[in-house]
Amino acid sequence: MTQLPIAHMTLYKHGVGYFRRRGPVEGEAIKLTFRREEMDDLLKSLTVLDHGAGQVRGVDYDTPQSQAERLAGNSVVLDDTRSLRDLLIALRGRSVQLLGSDGSTEIGILVGLDEIEEKPLEQSLATILREGTDMVIALPLSRIVGVELRDEIAAADLRFFLQTAVGQETHRSINIRLSPGSHDLEVSYIAPAPTWRVSYRLVMDEALRQAQAEAKPKALLQGWGIFDNRLEEDLTDISLSLTAGMPISFVYDLYTPHTPTRPIVKDEDRVAAAPVMFDAASLKDEVPSAAPPAPAAAAPMMMRKRASVEAERAFSTATMAASVQSAATGQAMGELFQYNVSVPVTVGRGQSAMVPIVSSNLGCKKDLIYNGSKMPTHPVATLRFKNETGLTLERGPVTVLENGEYVGEAVLPFTADGAEAVISYAVELGLHVKEEIKTESQLQSLRIKEGYLLQNLYDIRQTLYHLDNRTTQAKTVLIEHSLSDYVIFETPDPAEKTLDTHRYQVEALPGKITDFLVQERYLRSRREELRNLSYQGLQRYFADKLLDQKAYDSLRALLDAWAEISRLEKAIADQEQQRSKIYKAQEQAQKNMAVLSNAGEEGKLRGRYVKQLSENEEQLAQIDQTVARLQAEINQKQINIERMIAGLMG
Repeated sequence: MTQLPIAHMTLYKHGVGYFRRRGPVEGEAIKLTFRREEMDDLLKSLTVLDHGAGQVRGVDYDTPQSQAERLAGNSVVLDDTRSLRDLLIALRGRSVQLLGSDGSTEIGILVGLDEIEEKPLEQSLATILREGTDMVIALPLSRIVGVELRDEIAAADLRFFLQTAVGQETHRSINIRLSPGSHDLEVSYIAPAPTWRVSYRLVMDEALRQAQAEAKPKALLQGWGIFDNRLEEDLTDISLSLTAGMPISFVYDLYTPHTPTRPIVKDEDRVAAAPVMFDAASLKDEVPSAAPPAPAAAAPMMMRKRASVEAERAFSTATMAASVQSAATGQAMGELFQYNVSVPVTVGRGQSAMVPIVSSNLGCKKDLIYNGSKMPTHPVATLRFKNETGLTLERGPVTVLENGEYVGEAVLPFTADGAEAVISYAVELGLHVKEEIKTESQLQSLRIKEGYLLQNLYDIRQTLYHLDNRTTQAKTVLIEHSLSDYVIFETPDPAEKTLDTHRYQVEALPGKITDFLVQERYLRSRREELRNLSYQGLQRYFADKLLDQKAYDSLRALLDAWAEISRLEKAIADQEQQRSKIYKAQEQAQKNMAVLSNAGEEGKLRGRYVKQLSENEEQLAQIDQTVARLQAEINQKQINIERMIAGLMG
């Protein structure tokens, strides 16, 4: 594959690389070899350009079959340890010329090889039907030193076997066919490649800052791109680009042949139709039959149709060529960012390398940031800086050095040019932070609507931060408080805001505990039917000044009215219960009367039952009057209540 060396390589973060080879080529073909797993990407992206006066005629490549699959239909297949014997067996029935060790030759059709297991080279015999005769002669295998194939098919099969045997199972070759002459050839493609990595060093020098009399600390940010040469060749003086970002990429199976399954349609059975008889028409009803169309008339139509199809094909091909040409004129980088290494890079086969991609002095700021969800109990030491390198910084590990000493490690997130980066590199163990969370509900307002008391309540959440500074120095801590649907109130303004957090600056005095309170609330609504109010709840609303005297008196009158209705409803229930008892007594008296006669003692008893039933009827009539009166009172009070509710809503 070294006939056309790599001139440029671009590596990406998603497991592919873009490779460009260029160099002079003599002749009509050049062969390049690739790994089997690279073929799908190669067929998807291979581009061949001749910058000279030559032309690219086409590209052919090995099929995805294994050696055994490719040789399955070949007449010549040779074993590694017995190639001569296998060749003679395969040439049975073919015209050959055998050359003996004494210089003699035999020409004819090979009959076969009689193999002897013991000493096969000395005792095995090759038999041949001598040309122009009916004589079969046998030659010891040990005397045969040469075989000339006089059959073109056999010779072609032997050459195909040898060409296939040269190939590797793990590799496939492509053959680029060219016009005769000299070529300045460029071949580019994408292929799987290990992702490149980046590591940073952030170096702070307090002595240098003081010497330069700078108030703001500065740090040197140094970045190194790391990549691997997994190619089967050395990379010598190539141009290298490392691309940050995430382009869309996928594997499309173009290398494996695919033959779609088609439905099988069988010829249908046809049964001969029975004769169909028609009555003869009278002479005057006969209609002259139309002349059948001339068969030749179909030809021009078919020719026009065929010409139309050809024109359509020509148009589609032209359109496709124009589309490809238009799409290949240029491509913007979009959301990607590319590091172009300014000096040629040389990396040996199977080796890896580091190349410098960033080196800038940046203004930085040191902070202590506490976020309990990320690091409970202690704040972390952070460095923040604005990316003024003019480059997009890819995500990678950072080693932090201060005054020549290692002080920690961090991970630099993907940072666009001009954006701020915050990295945490150490834990401040001398400062302990404890969080206490309390929740409560607080009634905010009341409103009456359609017989309901509408309540607006605040769900309040209080987060109290206790900062215990156990060092001898004051510490400035940024408390990072996560945002939610709750609204922050009665809390000092944050020093900084992010998309998801507020950062509050708190001074933690040495040897003391400093408290900081964050209050949040969420407004929600609930409704309660006025009739379900209690005197105690009404009194509480009045005491909390959520109700004025007029509303309180009106609601209390409502509760009194509903209490009176409840009393009346209970009285009606008592009357109904009494009515039920009377009905049962009447039913029992009627049963007893049914078995009594009208004479004697039974007649007297029967008279008492009759009197009892009469008294019961009077009681039932009185109950009806009482229930009607009570229900009328309830109806009137309901009307009064509706009027009172309407007055409250007004």
